[in-house]
This record gives sequence, C-alpha cells and structure tokens, in this order.
Amino acid sequence: MAKKKYNDEVNYVGLAVEILVYAFVLTWATSIFNNFYIANFVFAVIAAIILSLLNYTIKPILVVLTLPLSIVTLGILYPITNMIILKLCDWLMGNAFEISGFFSMFFISIFIGFFKIILDSFITIHFRR
Repeated sequence: MAKKKYNDEVNYVGLAVEILVYAFVLTWATSIFNNFYIANFVFAVIAAIILSLLNYTIKPILVVLTLPLSIVTLGILYPITNMIILKLCDWLMGNAFEISGFFSMFFISIFIGFFKIILDSFITIHFRR
C-alpha cells in the first residue's frame, strides 16, 4: 500500500485573501457604526492580522472559560468572546483602532462575525485548496 503524502505547504494566497476579506469587513463596519474607528485601510489590514492571531490563540481559551455562560443563555452571549478579542485589538493598536460602548461593541462583533462568515464562504473558500 502506498504511503499517503501530505501537502505541508502553506497557502499564502489563501491566507492573504482571508486577511484582506477581514480588513474589508472591518472597513465596512467603520462606515456603518459610529462608535468604531480605524484610521485607514492599512491599519485595517494590520487589525485583521492581529484579530486573526488572537482568534487562533486566545479565542479558544475564552470559549472554554465562557462556556457555562453560553450554555445558560443558549448561546446569546457568545459574542462576548468576540467583544473581548476586539477590545484586546483596540488596546494593542492604540489610536488607530478605536471601539467604544458595550452595546455597540456587541453589535459590531455580531456584524463582523456574520459578514466574515458570508464573505469567507464566497471568496476565501476558492483560495483554500
């Protein structure tokens, strides 16, 4: 039986497209929500990189820590993990990325999550082969 070979190459084009989609969604959110500010598209790309890194490293820990709260509220408070990630990015980026207000942060995290999923399903999936 032949040994199966695994492709260990990193798909840099797919990763770049994913970051650009994330930056586009962040820029779009700044034009809709008044309490959300990103200085320009370059900072949106930087924020997308930081948010992606935080989502792959810290978010799984936050999901486990907030799991009892998510179970009790039937998942309605799951966006709190996204709010914490957004606030960490706000803290890391300083004045180039500003987000204020609890309820606006709640709706911004839902907006970003929803449209990132939608755009990823249409755009990024073609580059992840």
